[in-house]
This record gives sequence, C-alpha cells and structure tokens, in this order.
Amino acid sequence: MEAEGLDWLLVPLHRLVSWGAAGAMVFGGVVPYIPQYRDIRRTQNAEGFSTYVCLVLLVANILRILFWFGRHFESPLLWQSVVMILTMLLMLKLCTEVHVTNELNVKRRFFADHKDEEIKVPPRRSYLDFDPHHFWHWSSFGDYVQCVLAFTGVAGYVTYLSMDSALFVETLGFLAVLTEAMLGVPQLYRNYRHQSTEGMSIKMVLMWASGDTFKTAYFLLNGAPLQFSVCGLLQVLVDLAILGQAYAFARHPQKPAPHVAHPASAKAL
Repeated sequence: MEAEGLDWLLVPLHRLVSWGAAGAMVFGGVVPYIPQYRDIRRTQNAEGFSTYVCLVLLVANILRILFWFGRHFESPLLWQSVVMILTMLLMLKLCTEVHVTNELNVKRRFFADHKDEEIKVPPRRSYLDFDPHHFWHWSSFGDYVQCVLAFTGVAGYVTYLSMDSALFVETLGFLAVLTEAMLGVPQLYRNYRHQSTEGMSIKMVLMWASGDTFKTAYFLLNGAPLQFSVCGLLQVLVDLAILGQAYAFARHPQKPAPHVAHPASAKAL
C-alpha cells in the first residue's frame, strides 16, 4: 500500500518536472535576449550587439525545422525553433529602428550646425540591391524579412526534393546544429576586433552559458540526435571564451582613441 501511495505521488511529480523541462527548452533560449533588448531600448544604441547573431540563429532554426520533416525529434525542440525565429525578428526590428533613428538625429544636428552646406544623404541600402558589401546591413526591417523568406523558400524546396536521401537529412541536421553552435562567434570576433565588450550585455552571455549547459544536458538525457549534443558542447565553449574576453578586457581596458566616431556612424559586425 505504501508503494502504491508513493507511486501516486511520484507519477504527477515526474510529469510536472517533464513539463517544466520542456517549457524551459521552448522559452529558455530567448531569455538571454531580454536584458540585451531592454538595454538597446533604454540607451537607443545597438552598436554593442552584433546583428549577425540574429542571422546565425535564424539560419540555424530554419534548418532545424526542415530537419524535423526528415527526422522527427522531440516537440519542445521544434517549438523552441519557432519561438527563437520570432524573437530574432523582434531583435532585428528594434536594431533597425534604432540605427535609422540615430542616423536621422545625426543629420538633424549636422543640418543645424551647417545650414549653408549641402548635406549628403547616405543611400538607402536594400536587400534587392544584392550588394554583398551591405549584406545584413540594410535600412529597412522589411529587407531582413524578405531575405529570411527567400532563404526559407529555397531551403524548403531543396529539402522537399531531397527528403528521401538519408545522407541529406543527416547532413541538414548537422548543419542546423553546427550553425547554432557558431552563435557566439560573431560576438566573439566583434569583441576581439574592438578589444572591448562595451555595449554587450554580460547578463546575456551568462544566460547563454547557463542555457547552453542546460540544453546540452537535456540533449544527452533525452537521447537527442548526436549532432545536438556535440554542437551543444561547442556552444558552451564559445560562451566561456566570450566571458573570458569580458574578464580580460575589464582588467586591461583599451586606451581611448583621440577621436571617436558617433555611435550612429559606426558599424557593429
């Protein structure tokens, strides 16, 4: 009787823990971007955040969803991809709005100080220009949406034609998680290039590290495809490298340059 009573308590508890872990997988990945989103809105400066992080996550999660059609994996991982895609689009929208607003403020101040001089308005950068020099540095959020839709359409069509190939499906899954594992690399390179982590949310990176550790453990315990576990470990290593940069640059800050361009005129990677 005692064993039956104990089972009666353990079964609901096990289900509750499973639901909690699934919920953490679905929504936990977007939590690190909340402090970064709030910092950008508060300071109206997006230079410390690399929008290539959004590009990496959009590509990775679109490929992961396509991989699901070839080899079904747990539903929380699928829904995690959907939520992450929506989150990255929101981050891109905010960064684009901030960049446009800052450029307008610079032009207004310049006009006020140089009323008699001709103002050279920078040309609008569009996705449809197909200019590789301005790739992922467009002037409108709609251009980013067009690019994402075009990539999804092409990748989806190729996947549909190659769905019967086990090699293609496994390669697609590997590319999806490998791309996601490279998530922190743009931020890592940007920090190295500027020899500074100014503008980057340390809270975001700490949440990356804790989330990636949890995610990797979830993959291992739930028997996810091997690609997920290997690339999860790689993500944790990249997160630790970024935290190492933050520590190193804080101990040995770069000497300020004699002339610093206005934040609106600088480009984050």
